[in-house]
Amino acid sequence: MAVIFIWIGINAFGSARISSNYHVKAFCNNPLETDKKIAITFDDGPSIYTLKVLDLLKEYNAKATFFCIGKNIEMHPEILQKVISEGHLVGNHSYSHSKFFDFYNAKKITEELRKTDELLEKFTSKKINFFRPPYGVTTPSIRRALKITGHKTIGWNIRSLDGGTTDVELILNRIKKRVSPGGIVLLHDTAPHSVYVLEQFLQFLQQNNYQVVSIEELLNLKAYDN
Repeated sequence: MAVIFIWIGINAFGSARISSNYHVKAFCNNPLETDKKIAITFDDGPSIYTLKVLDLLKEYNAKATFFCIGKNIEMHPEILQKVISEGHLVGNHSYSHSKFFDFYNAKKITEELRKTDELLEKFTSKKINFFRPPYGVTTPSIRRALKITGHKTIGWNIRSLDGGTTDVELILNRIKKRVSPGGIVLLHDTAPHSVYVLEQFLQFLQQNNYQVVSIEELLNLKAYDN
């Protein structure tokens, strides 16, 4: 019985921690990067707050990657168009971002990824390669779905937790102390406090001579295929 509980515990930990590579190989940082380069990623948009995020990124000459939810693309196609036209990358973050996504079978997950790819590819005219699972949770079903769709999974090693708290100082202190060359930051483009965090964080990076680069440049991976 003890062995079963240990197995359940290991499985739960591996599933919930994207950097564990337990079910799926995930690219969470570039440990070989020695220059002060870092990537910023945003989840759950596009939303009305994405526009403010884009203004800040332009001000600080920073390029980011936006992991988009399919149903939000349908609500804000013009915002997604602006993200792409301003030179940022986009990736697949599922269609529904359902809290039950982890329990979907491979067929349903594949359908969600393909549906969102179709929405994204109307704007990129290229095949989407990057995927980030909702909540960062991976499962055997997600692994089987990715074998079909061919997406590369992009994780992070600097999690802001701005989706769980609105305490700006707490969020900023958390991400600042984790900054190092080759890191990937997870933020959200769905709330006003996250926009304020981004502004303060970009100032911090500038003051410390960090360059914000795309996931493509940081990881030497292609976001799209022709």
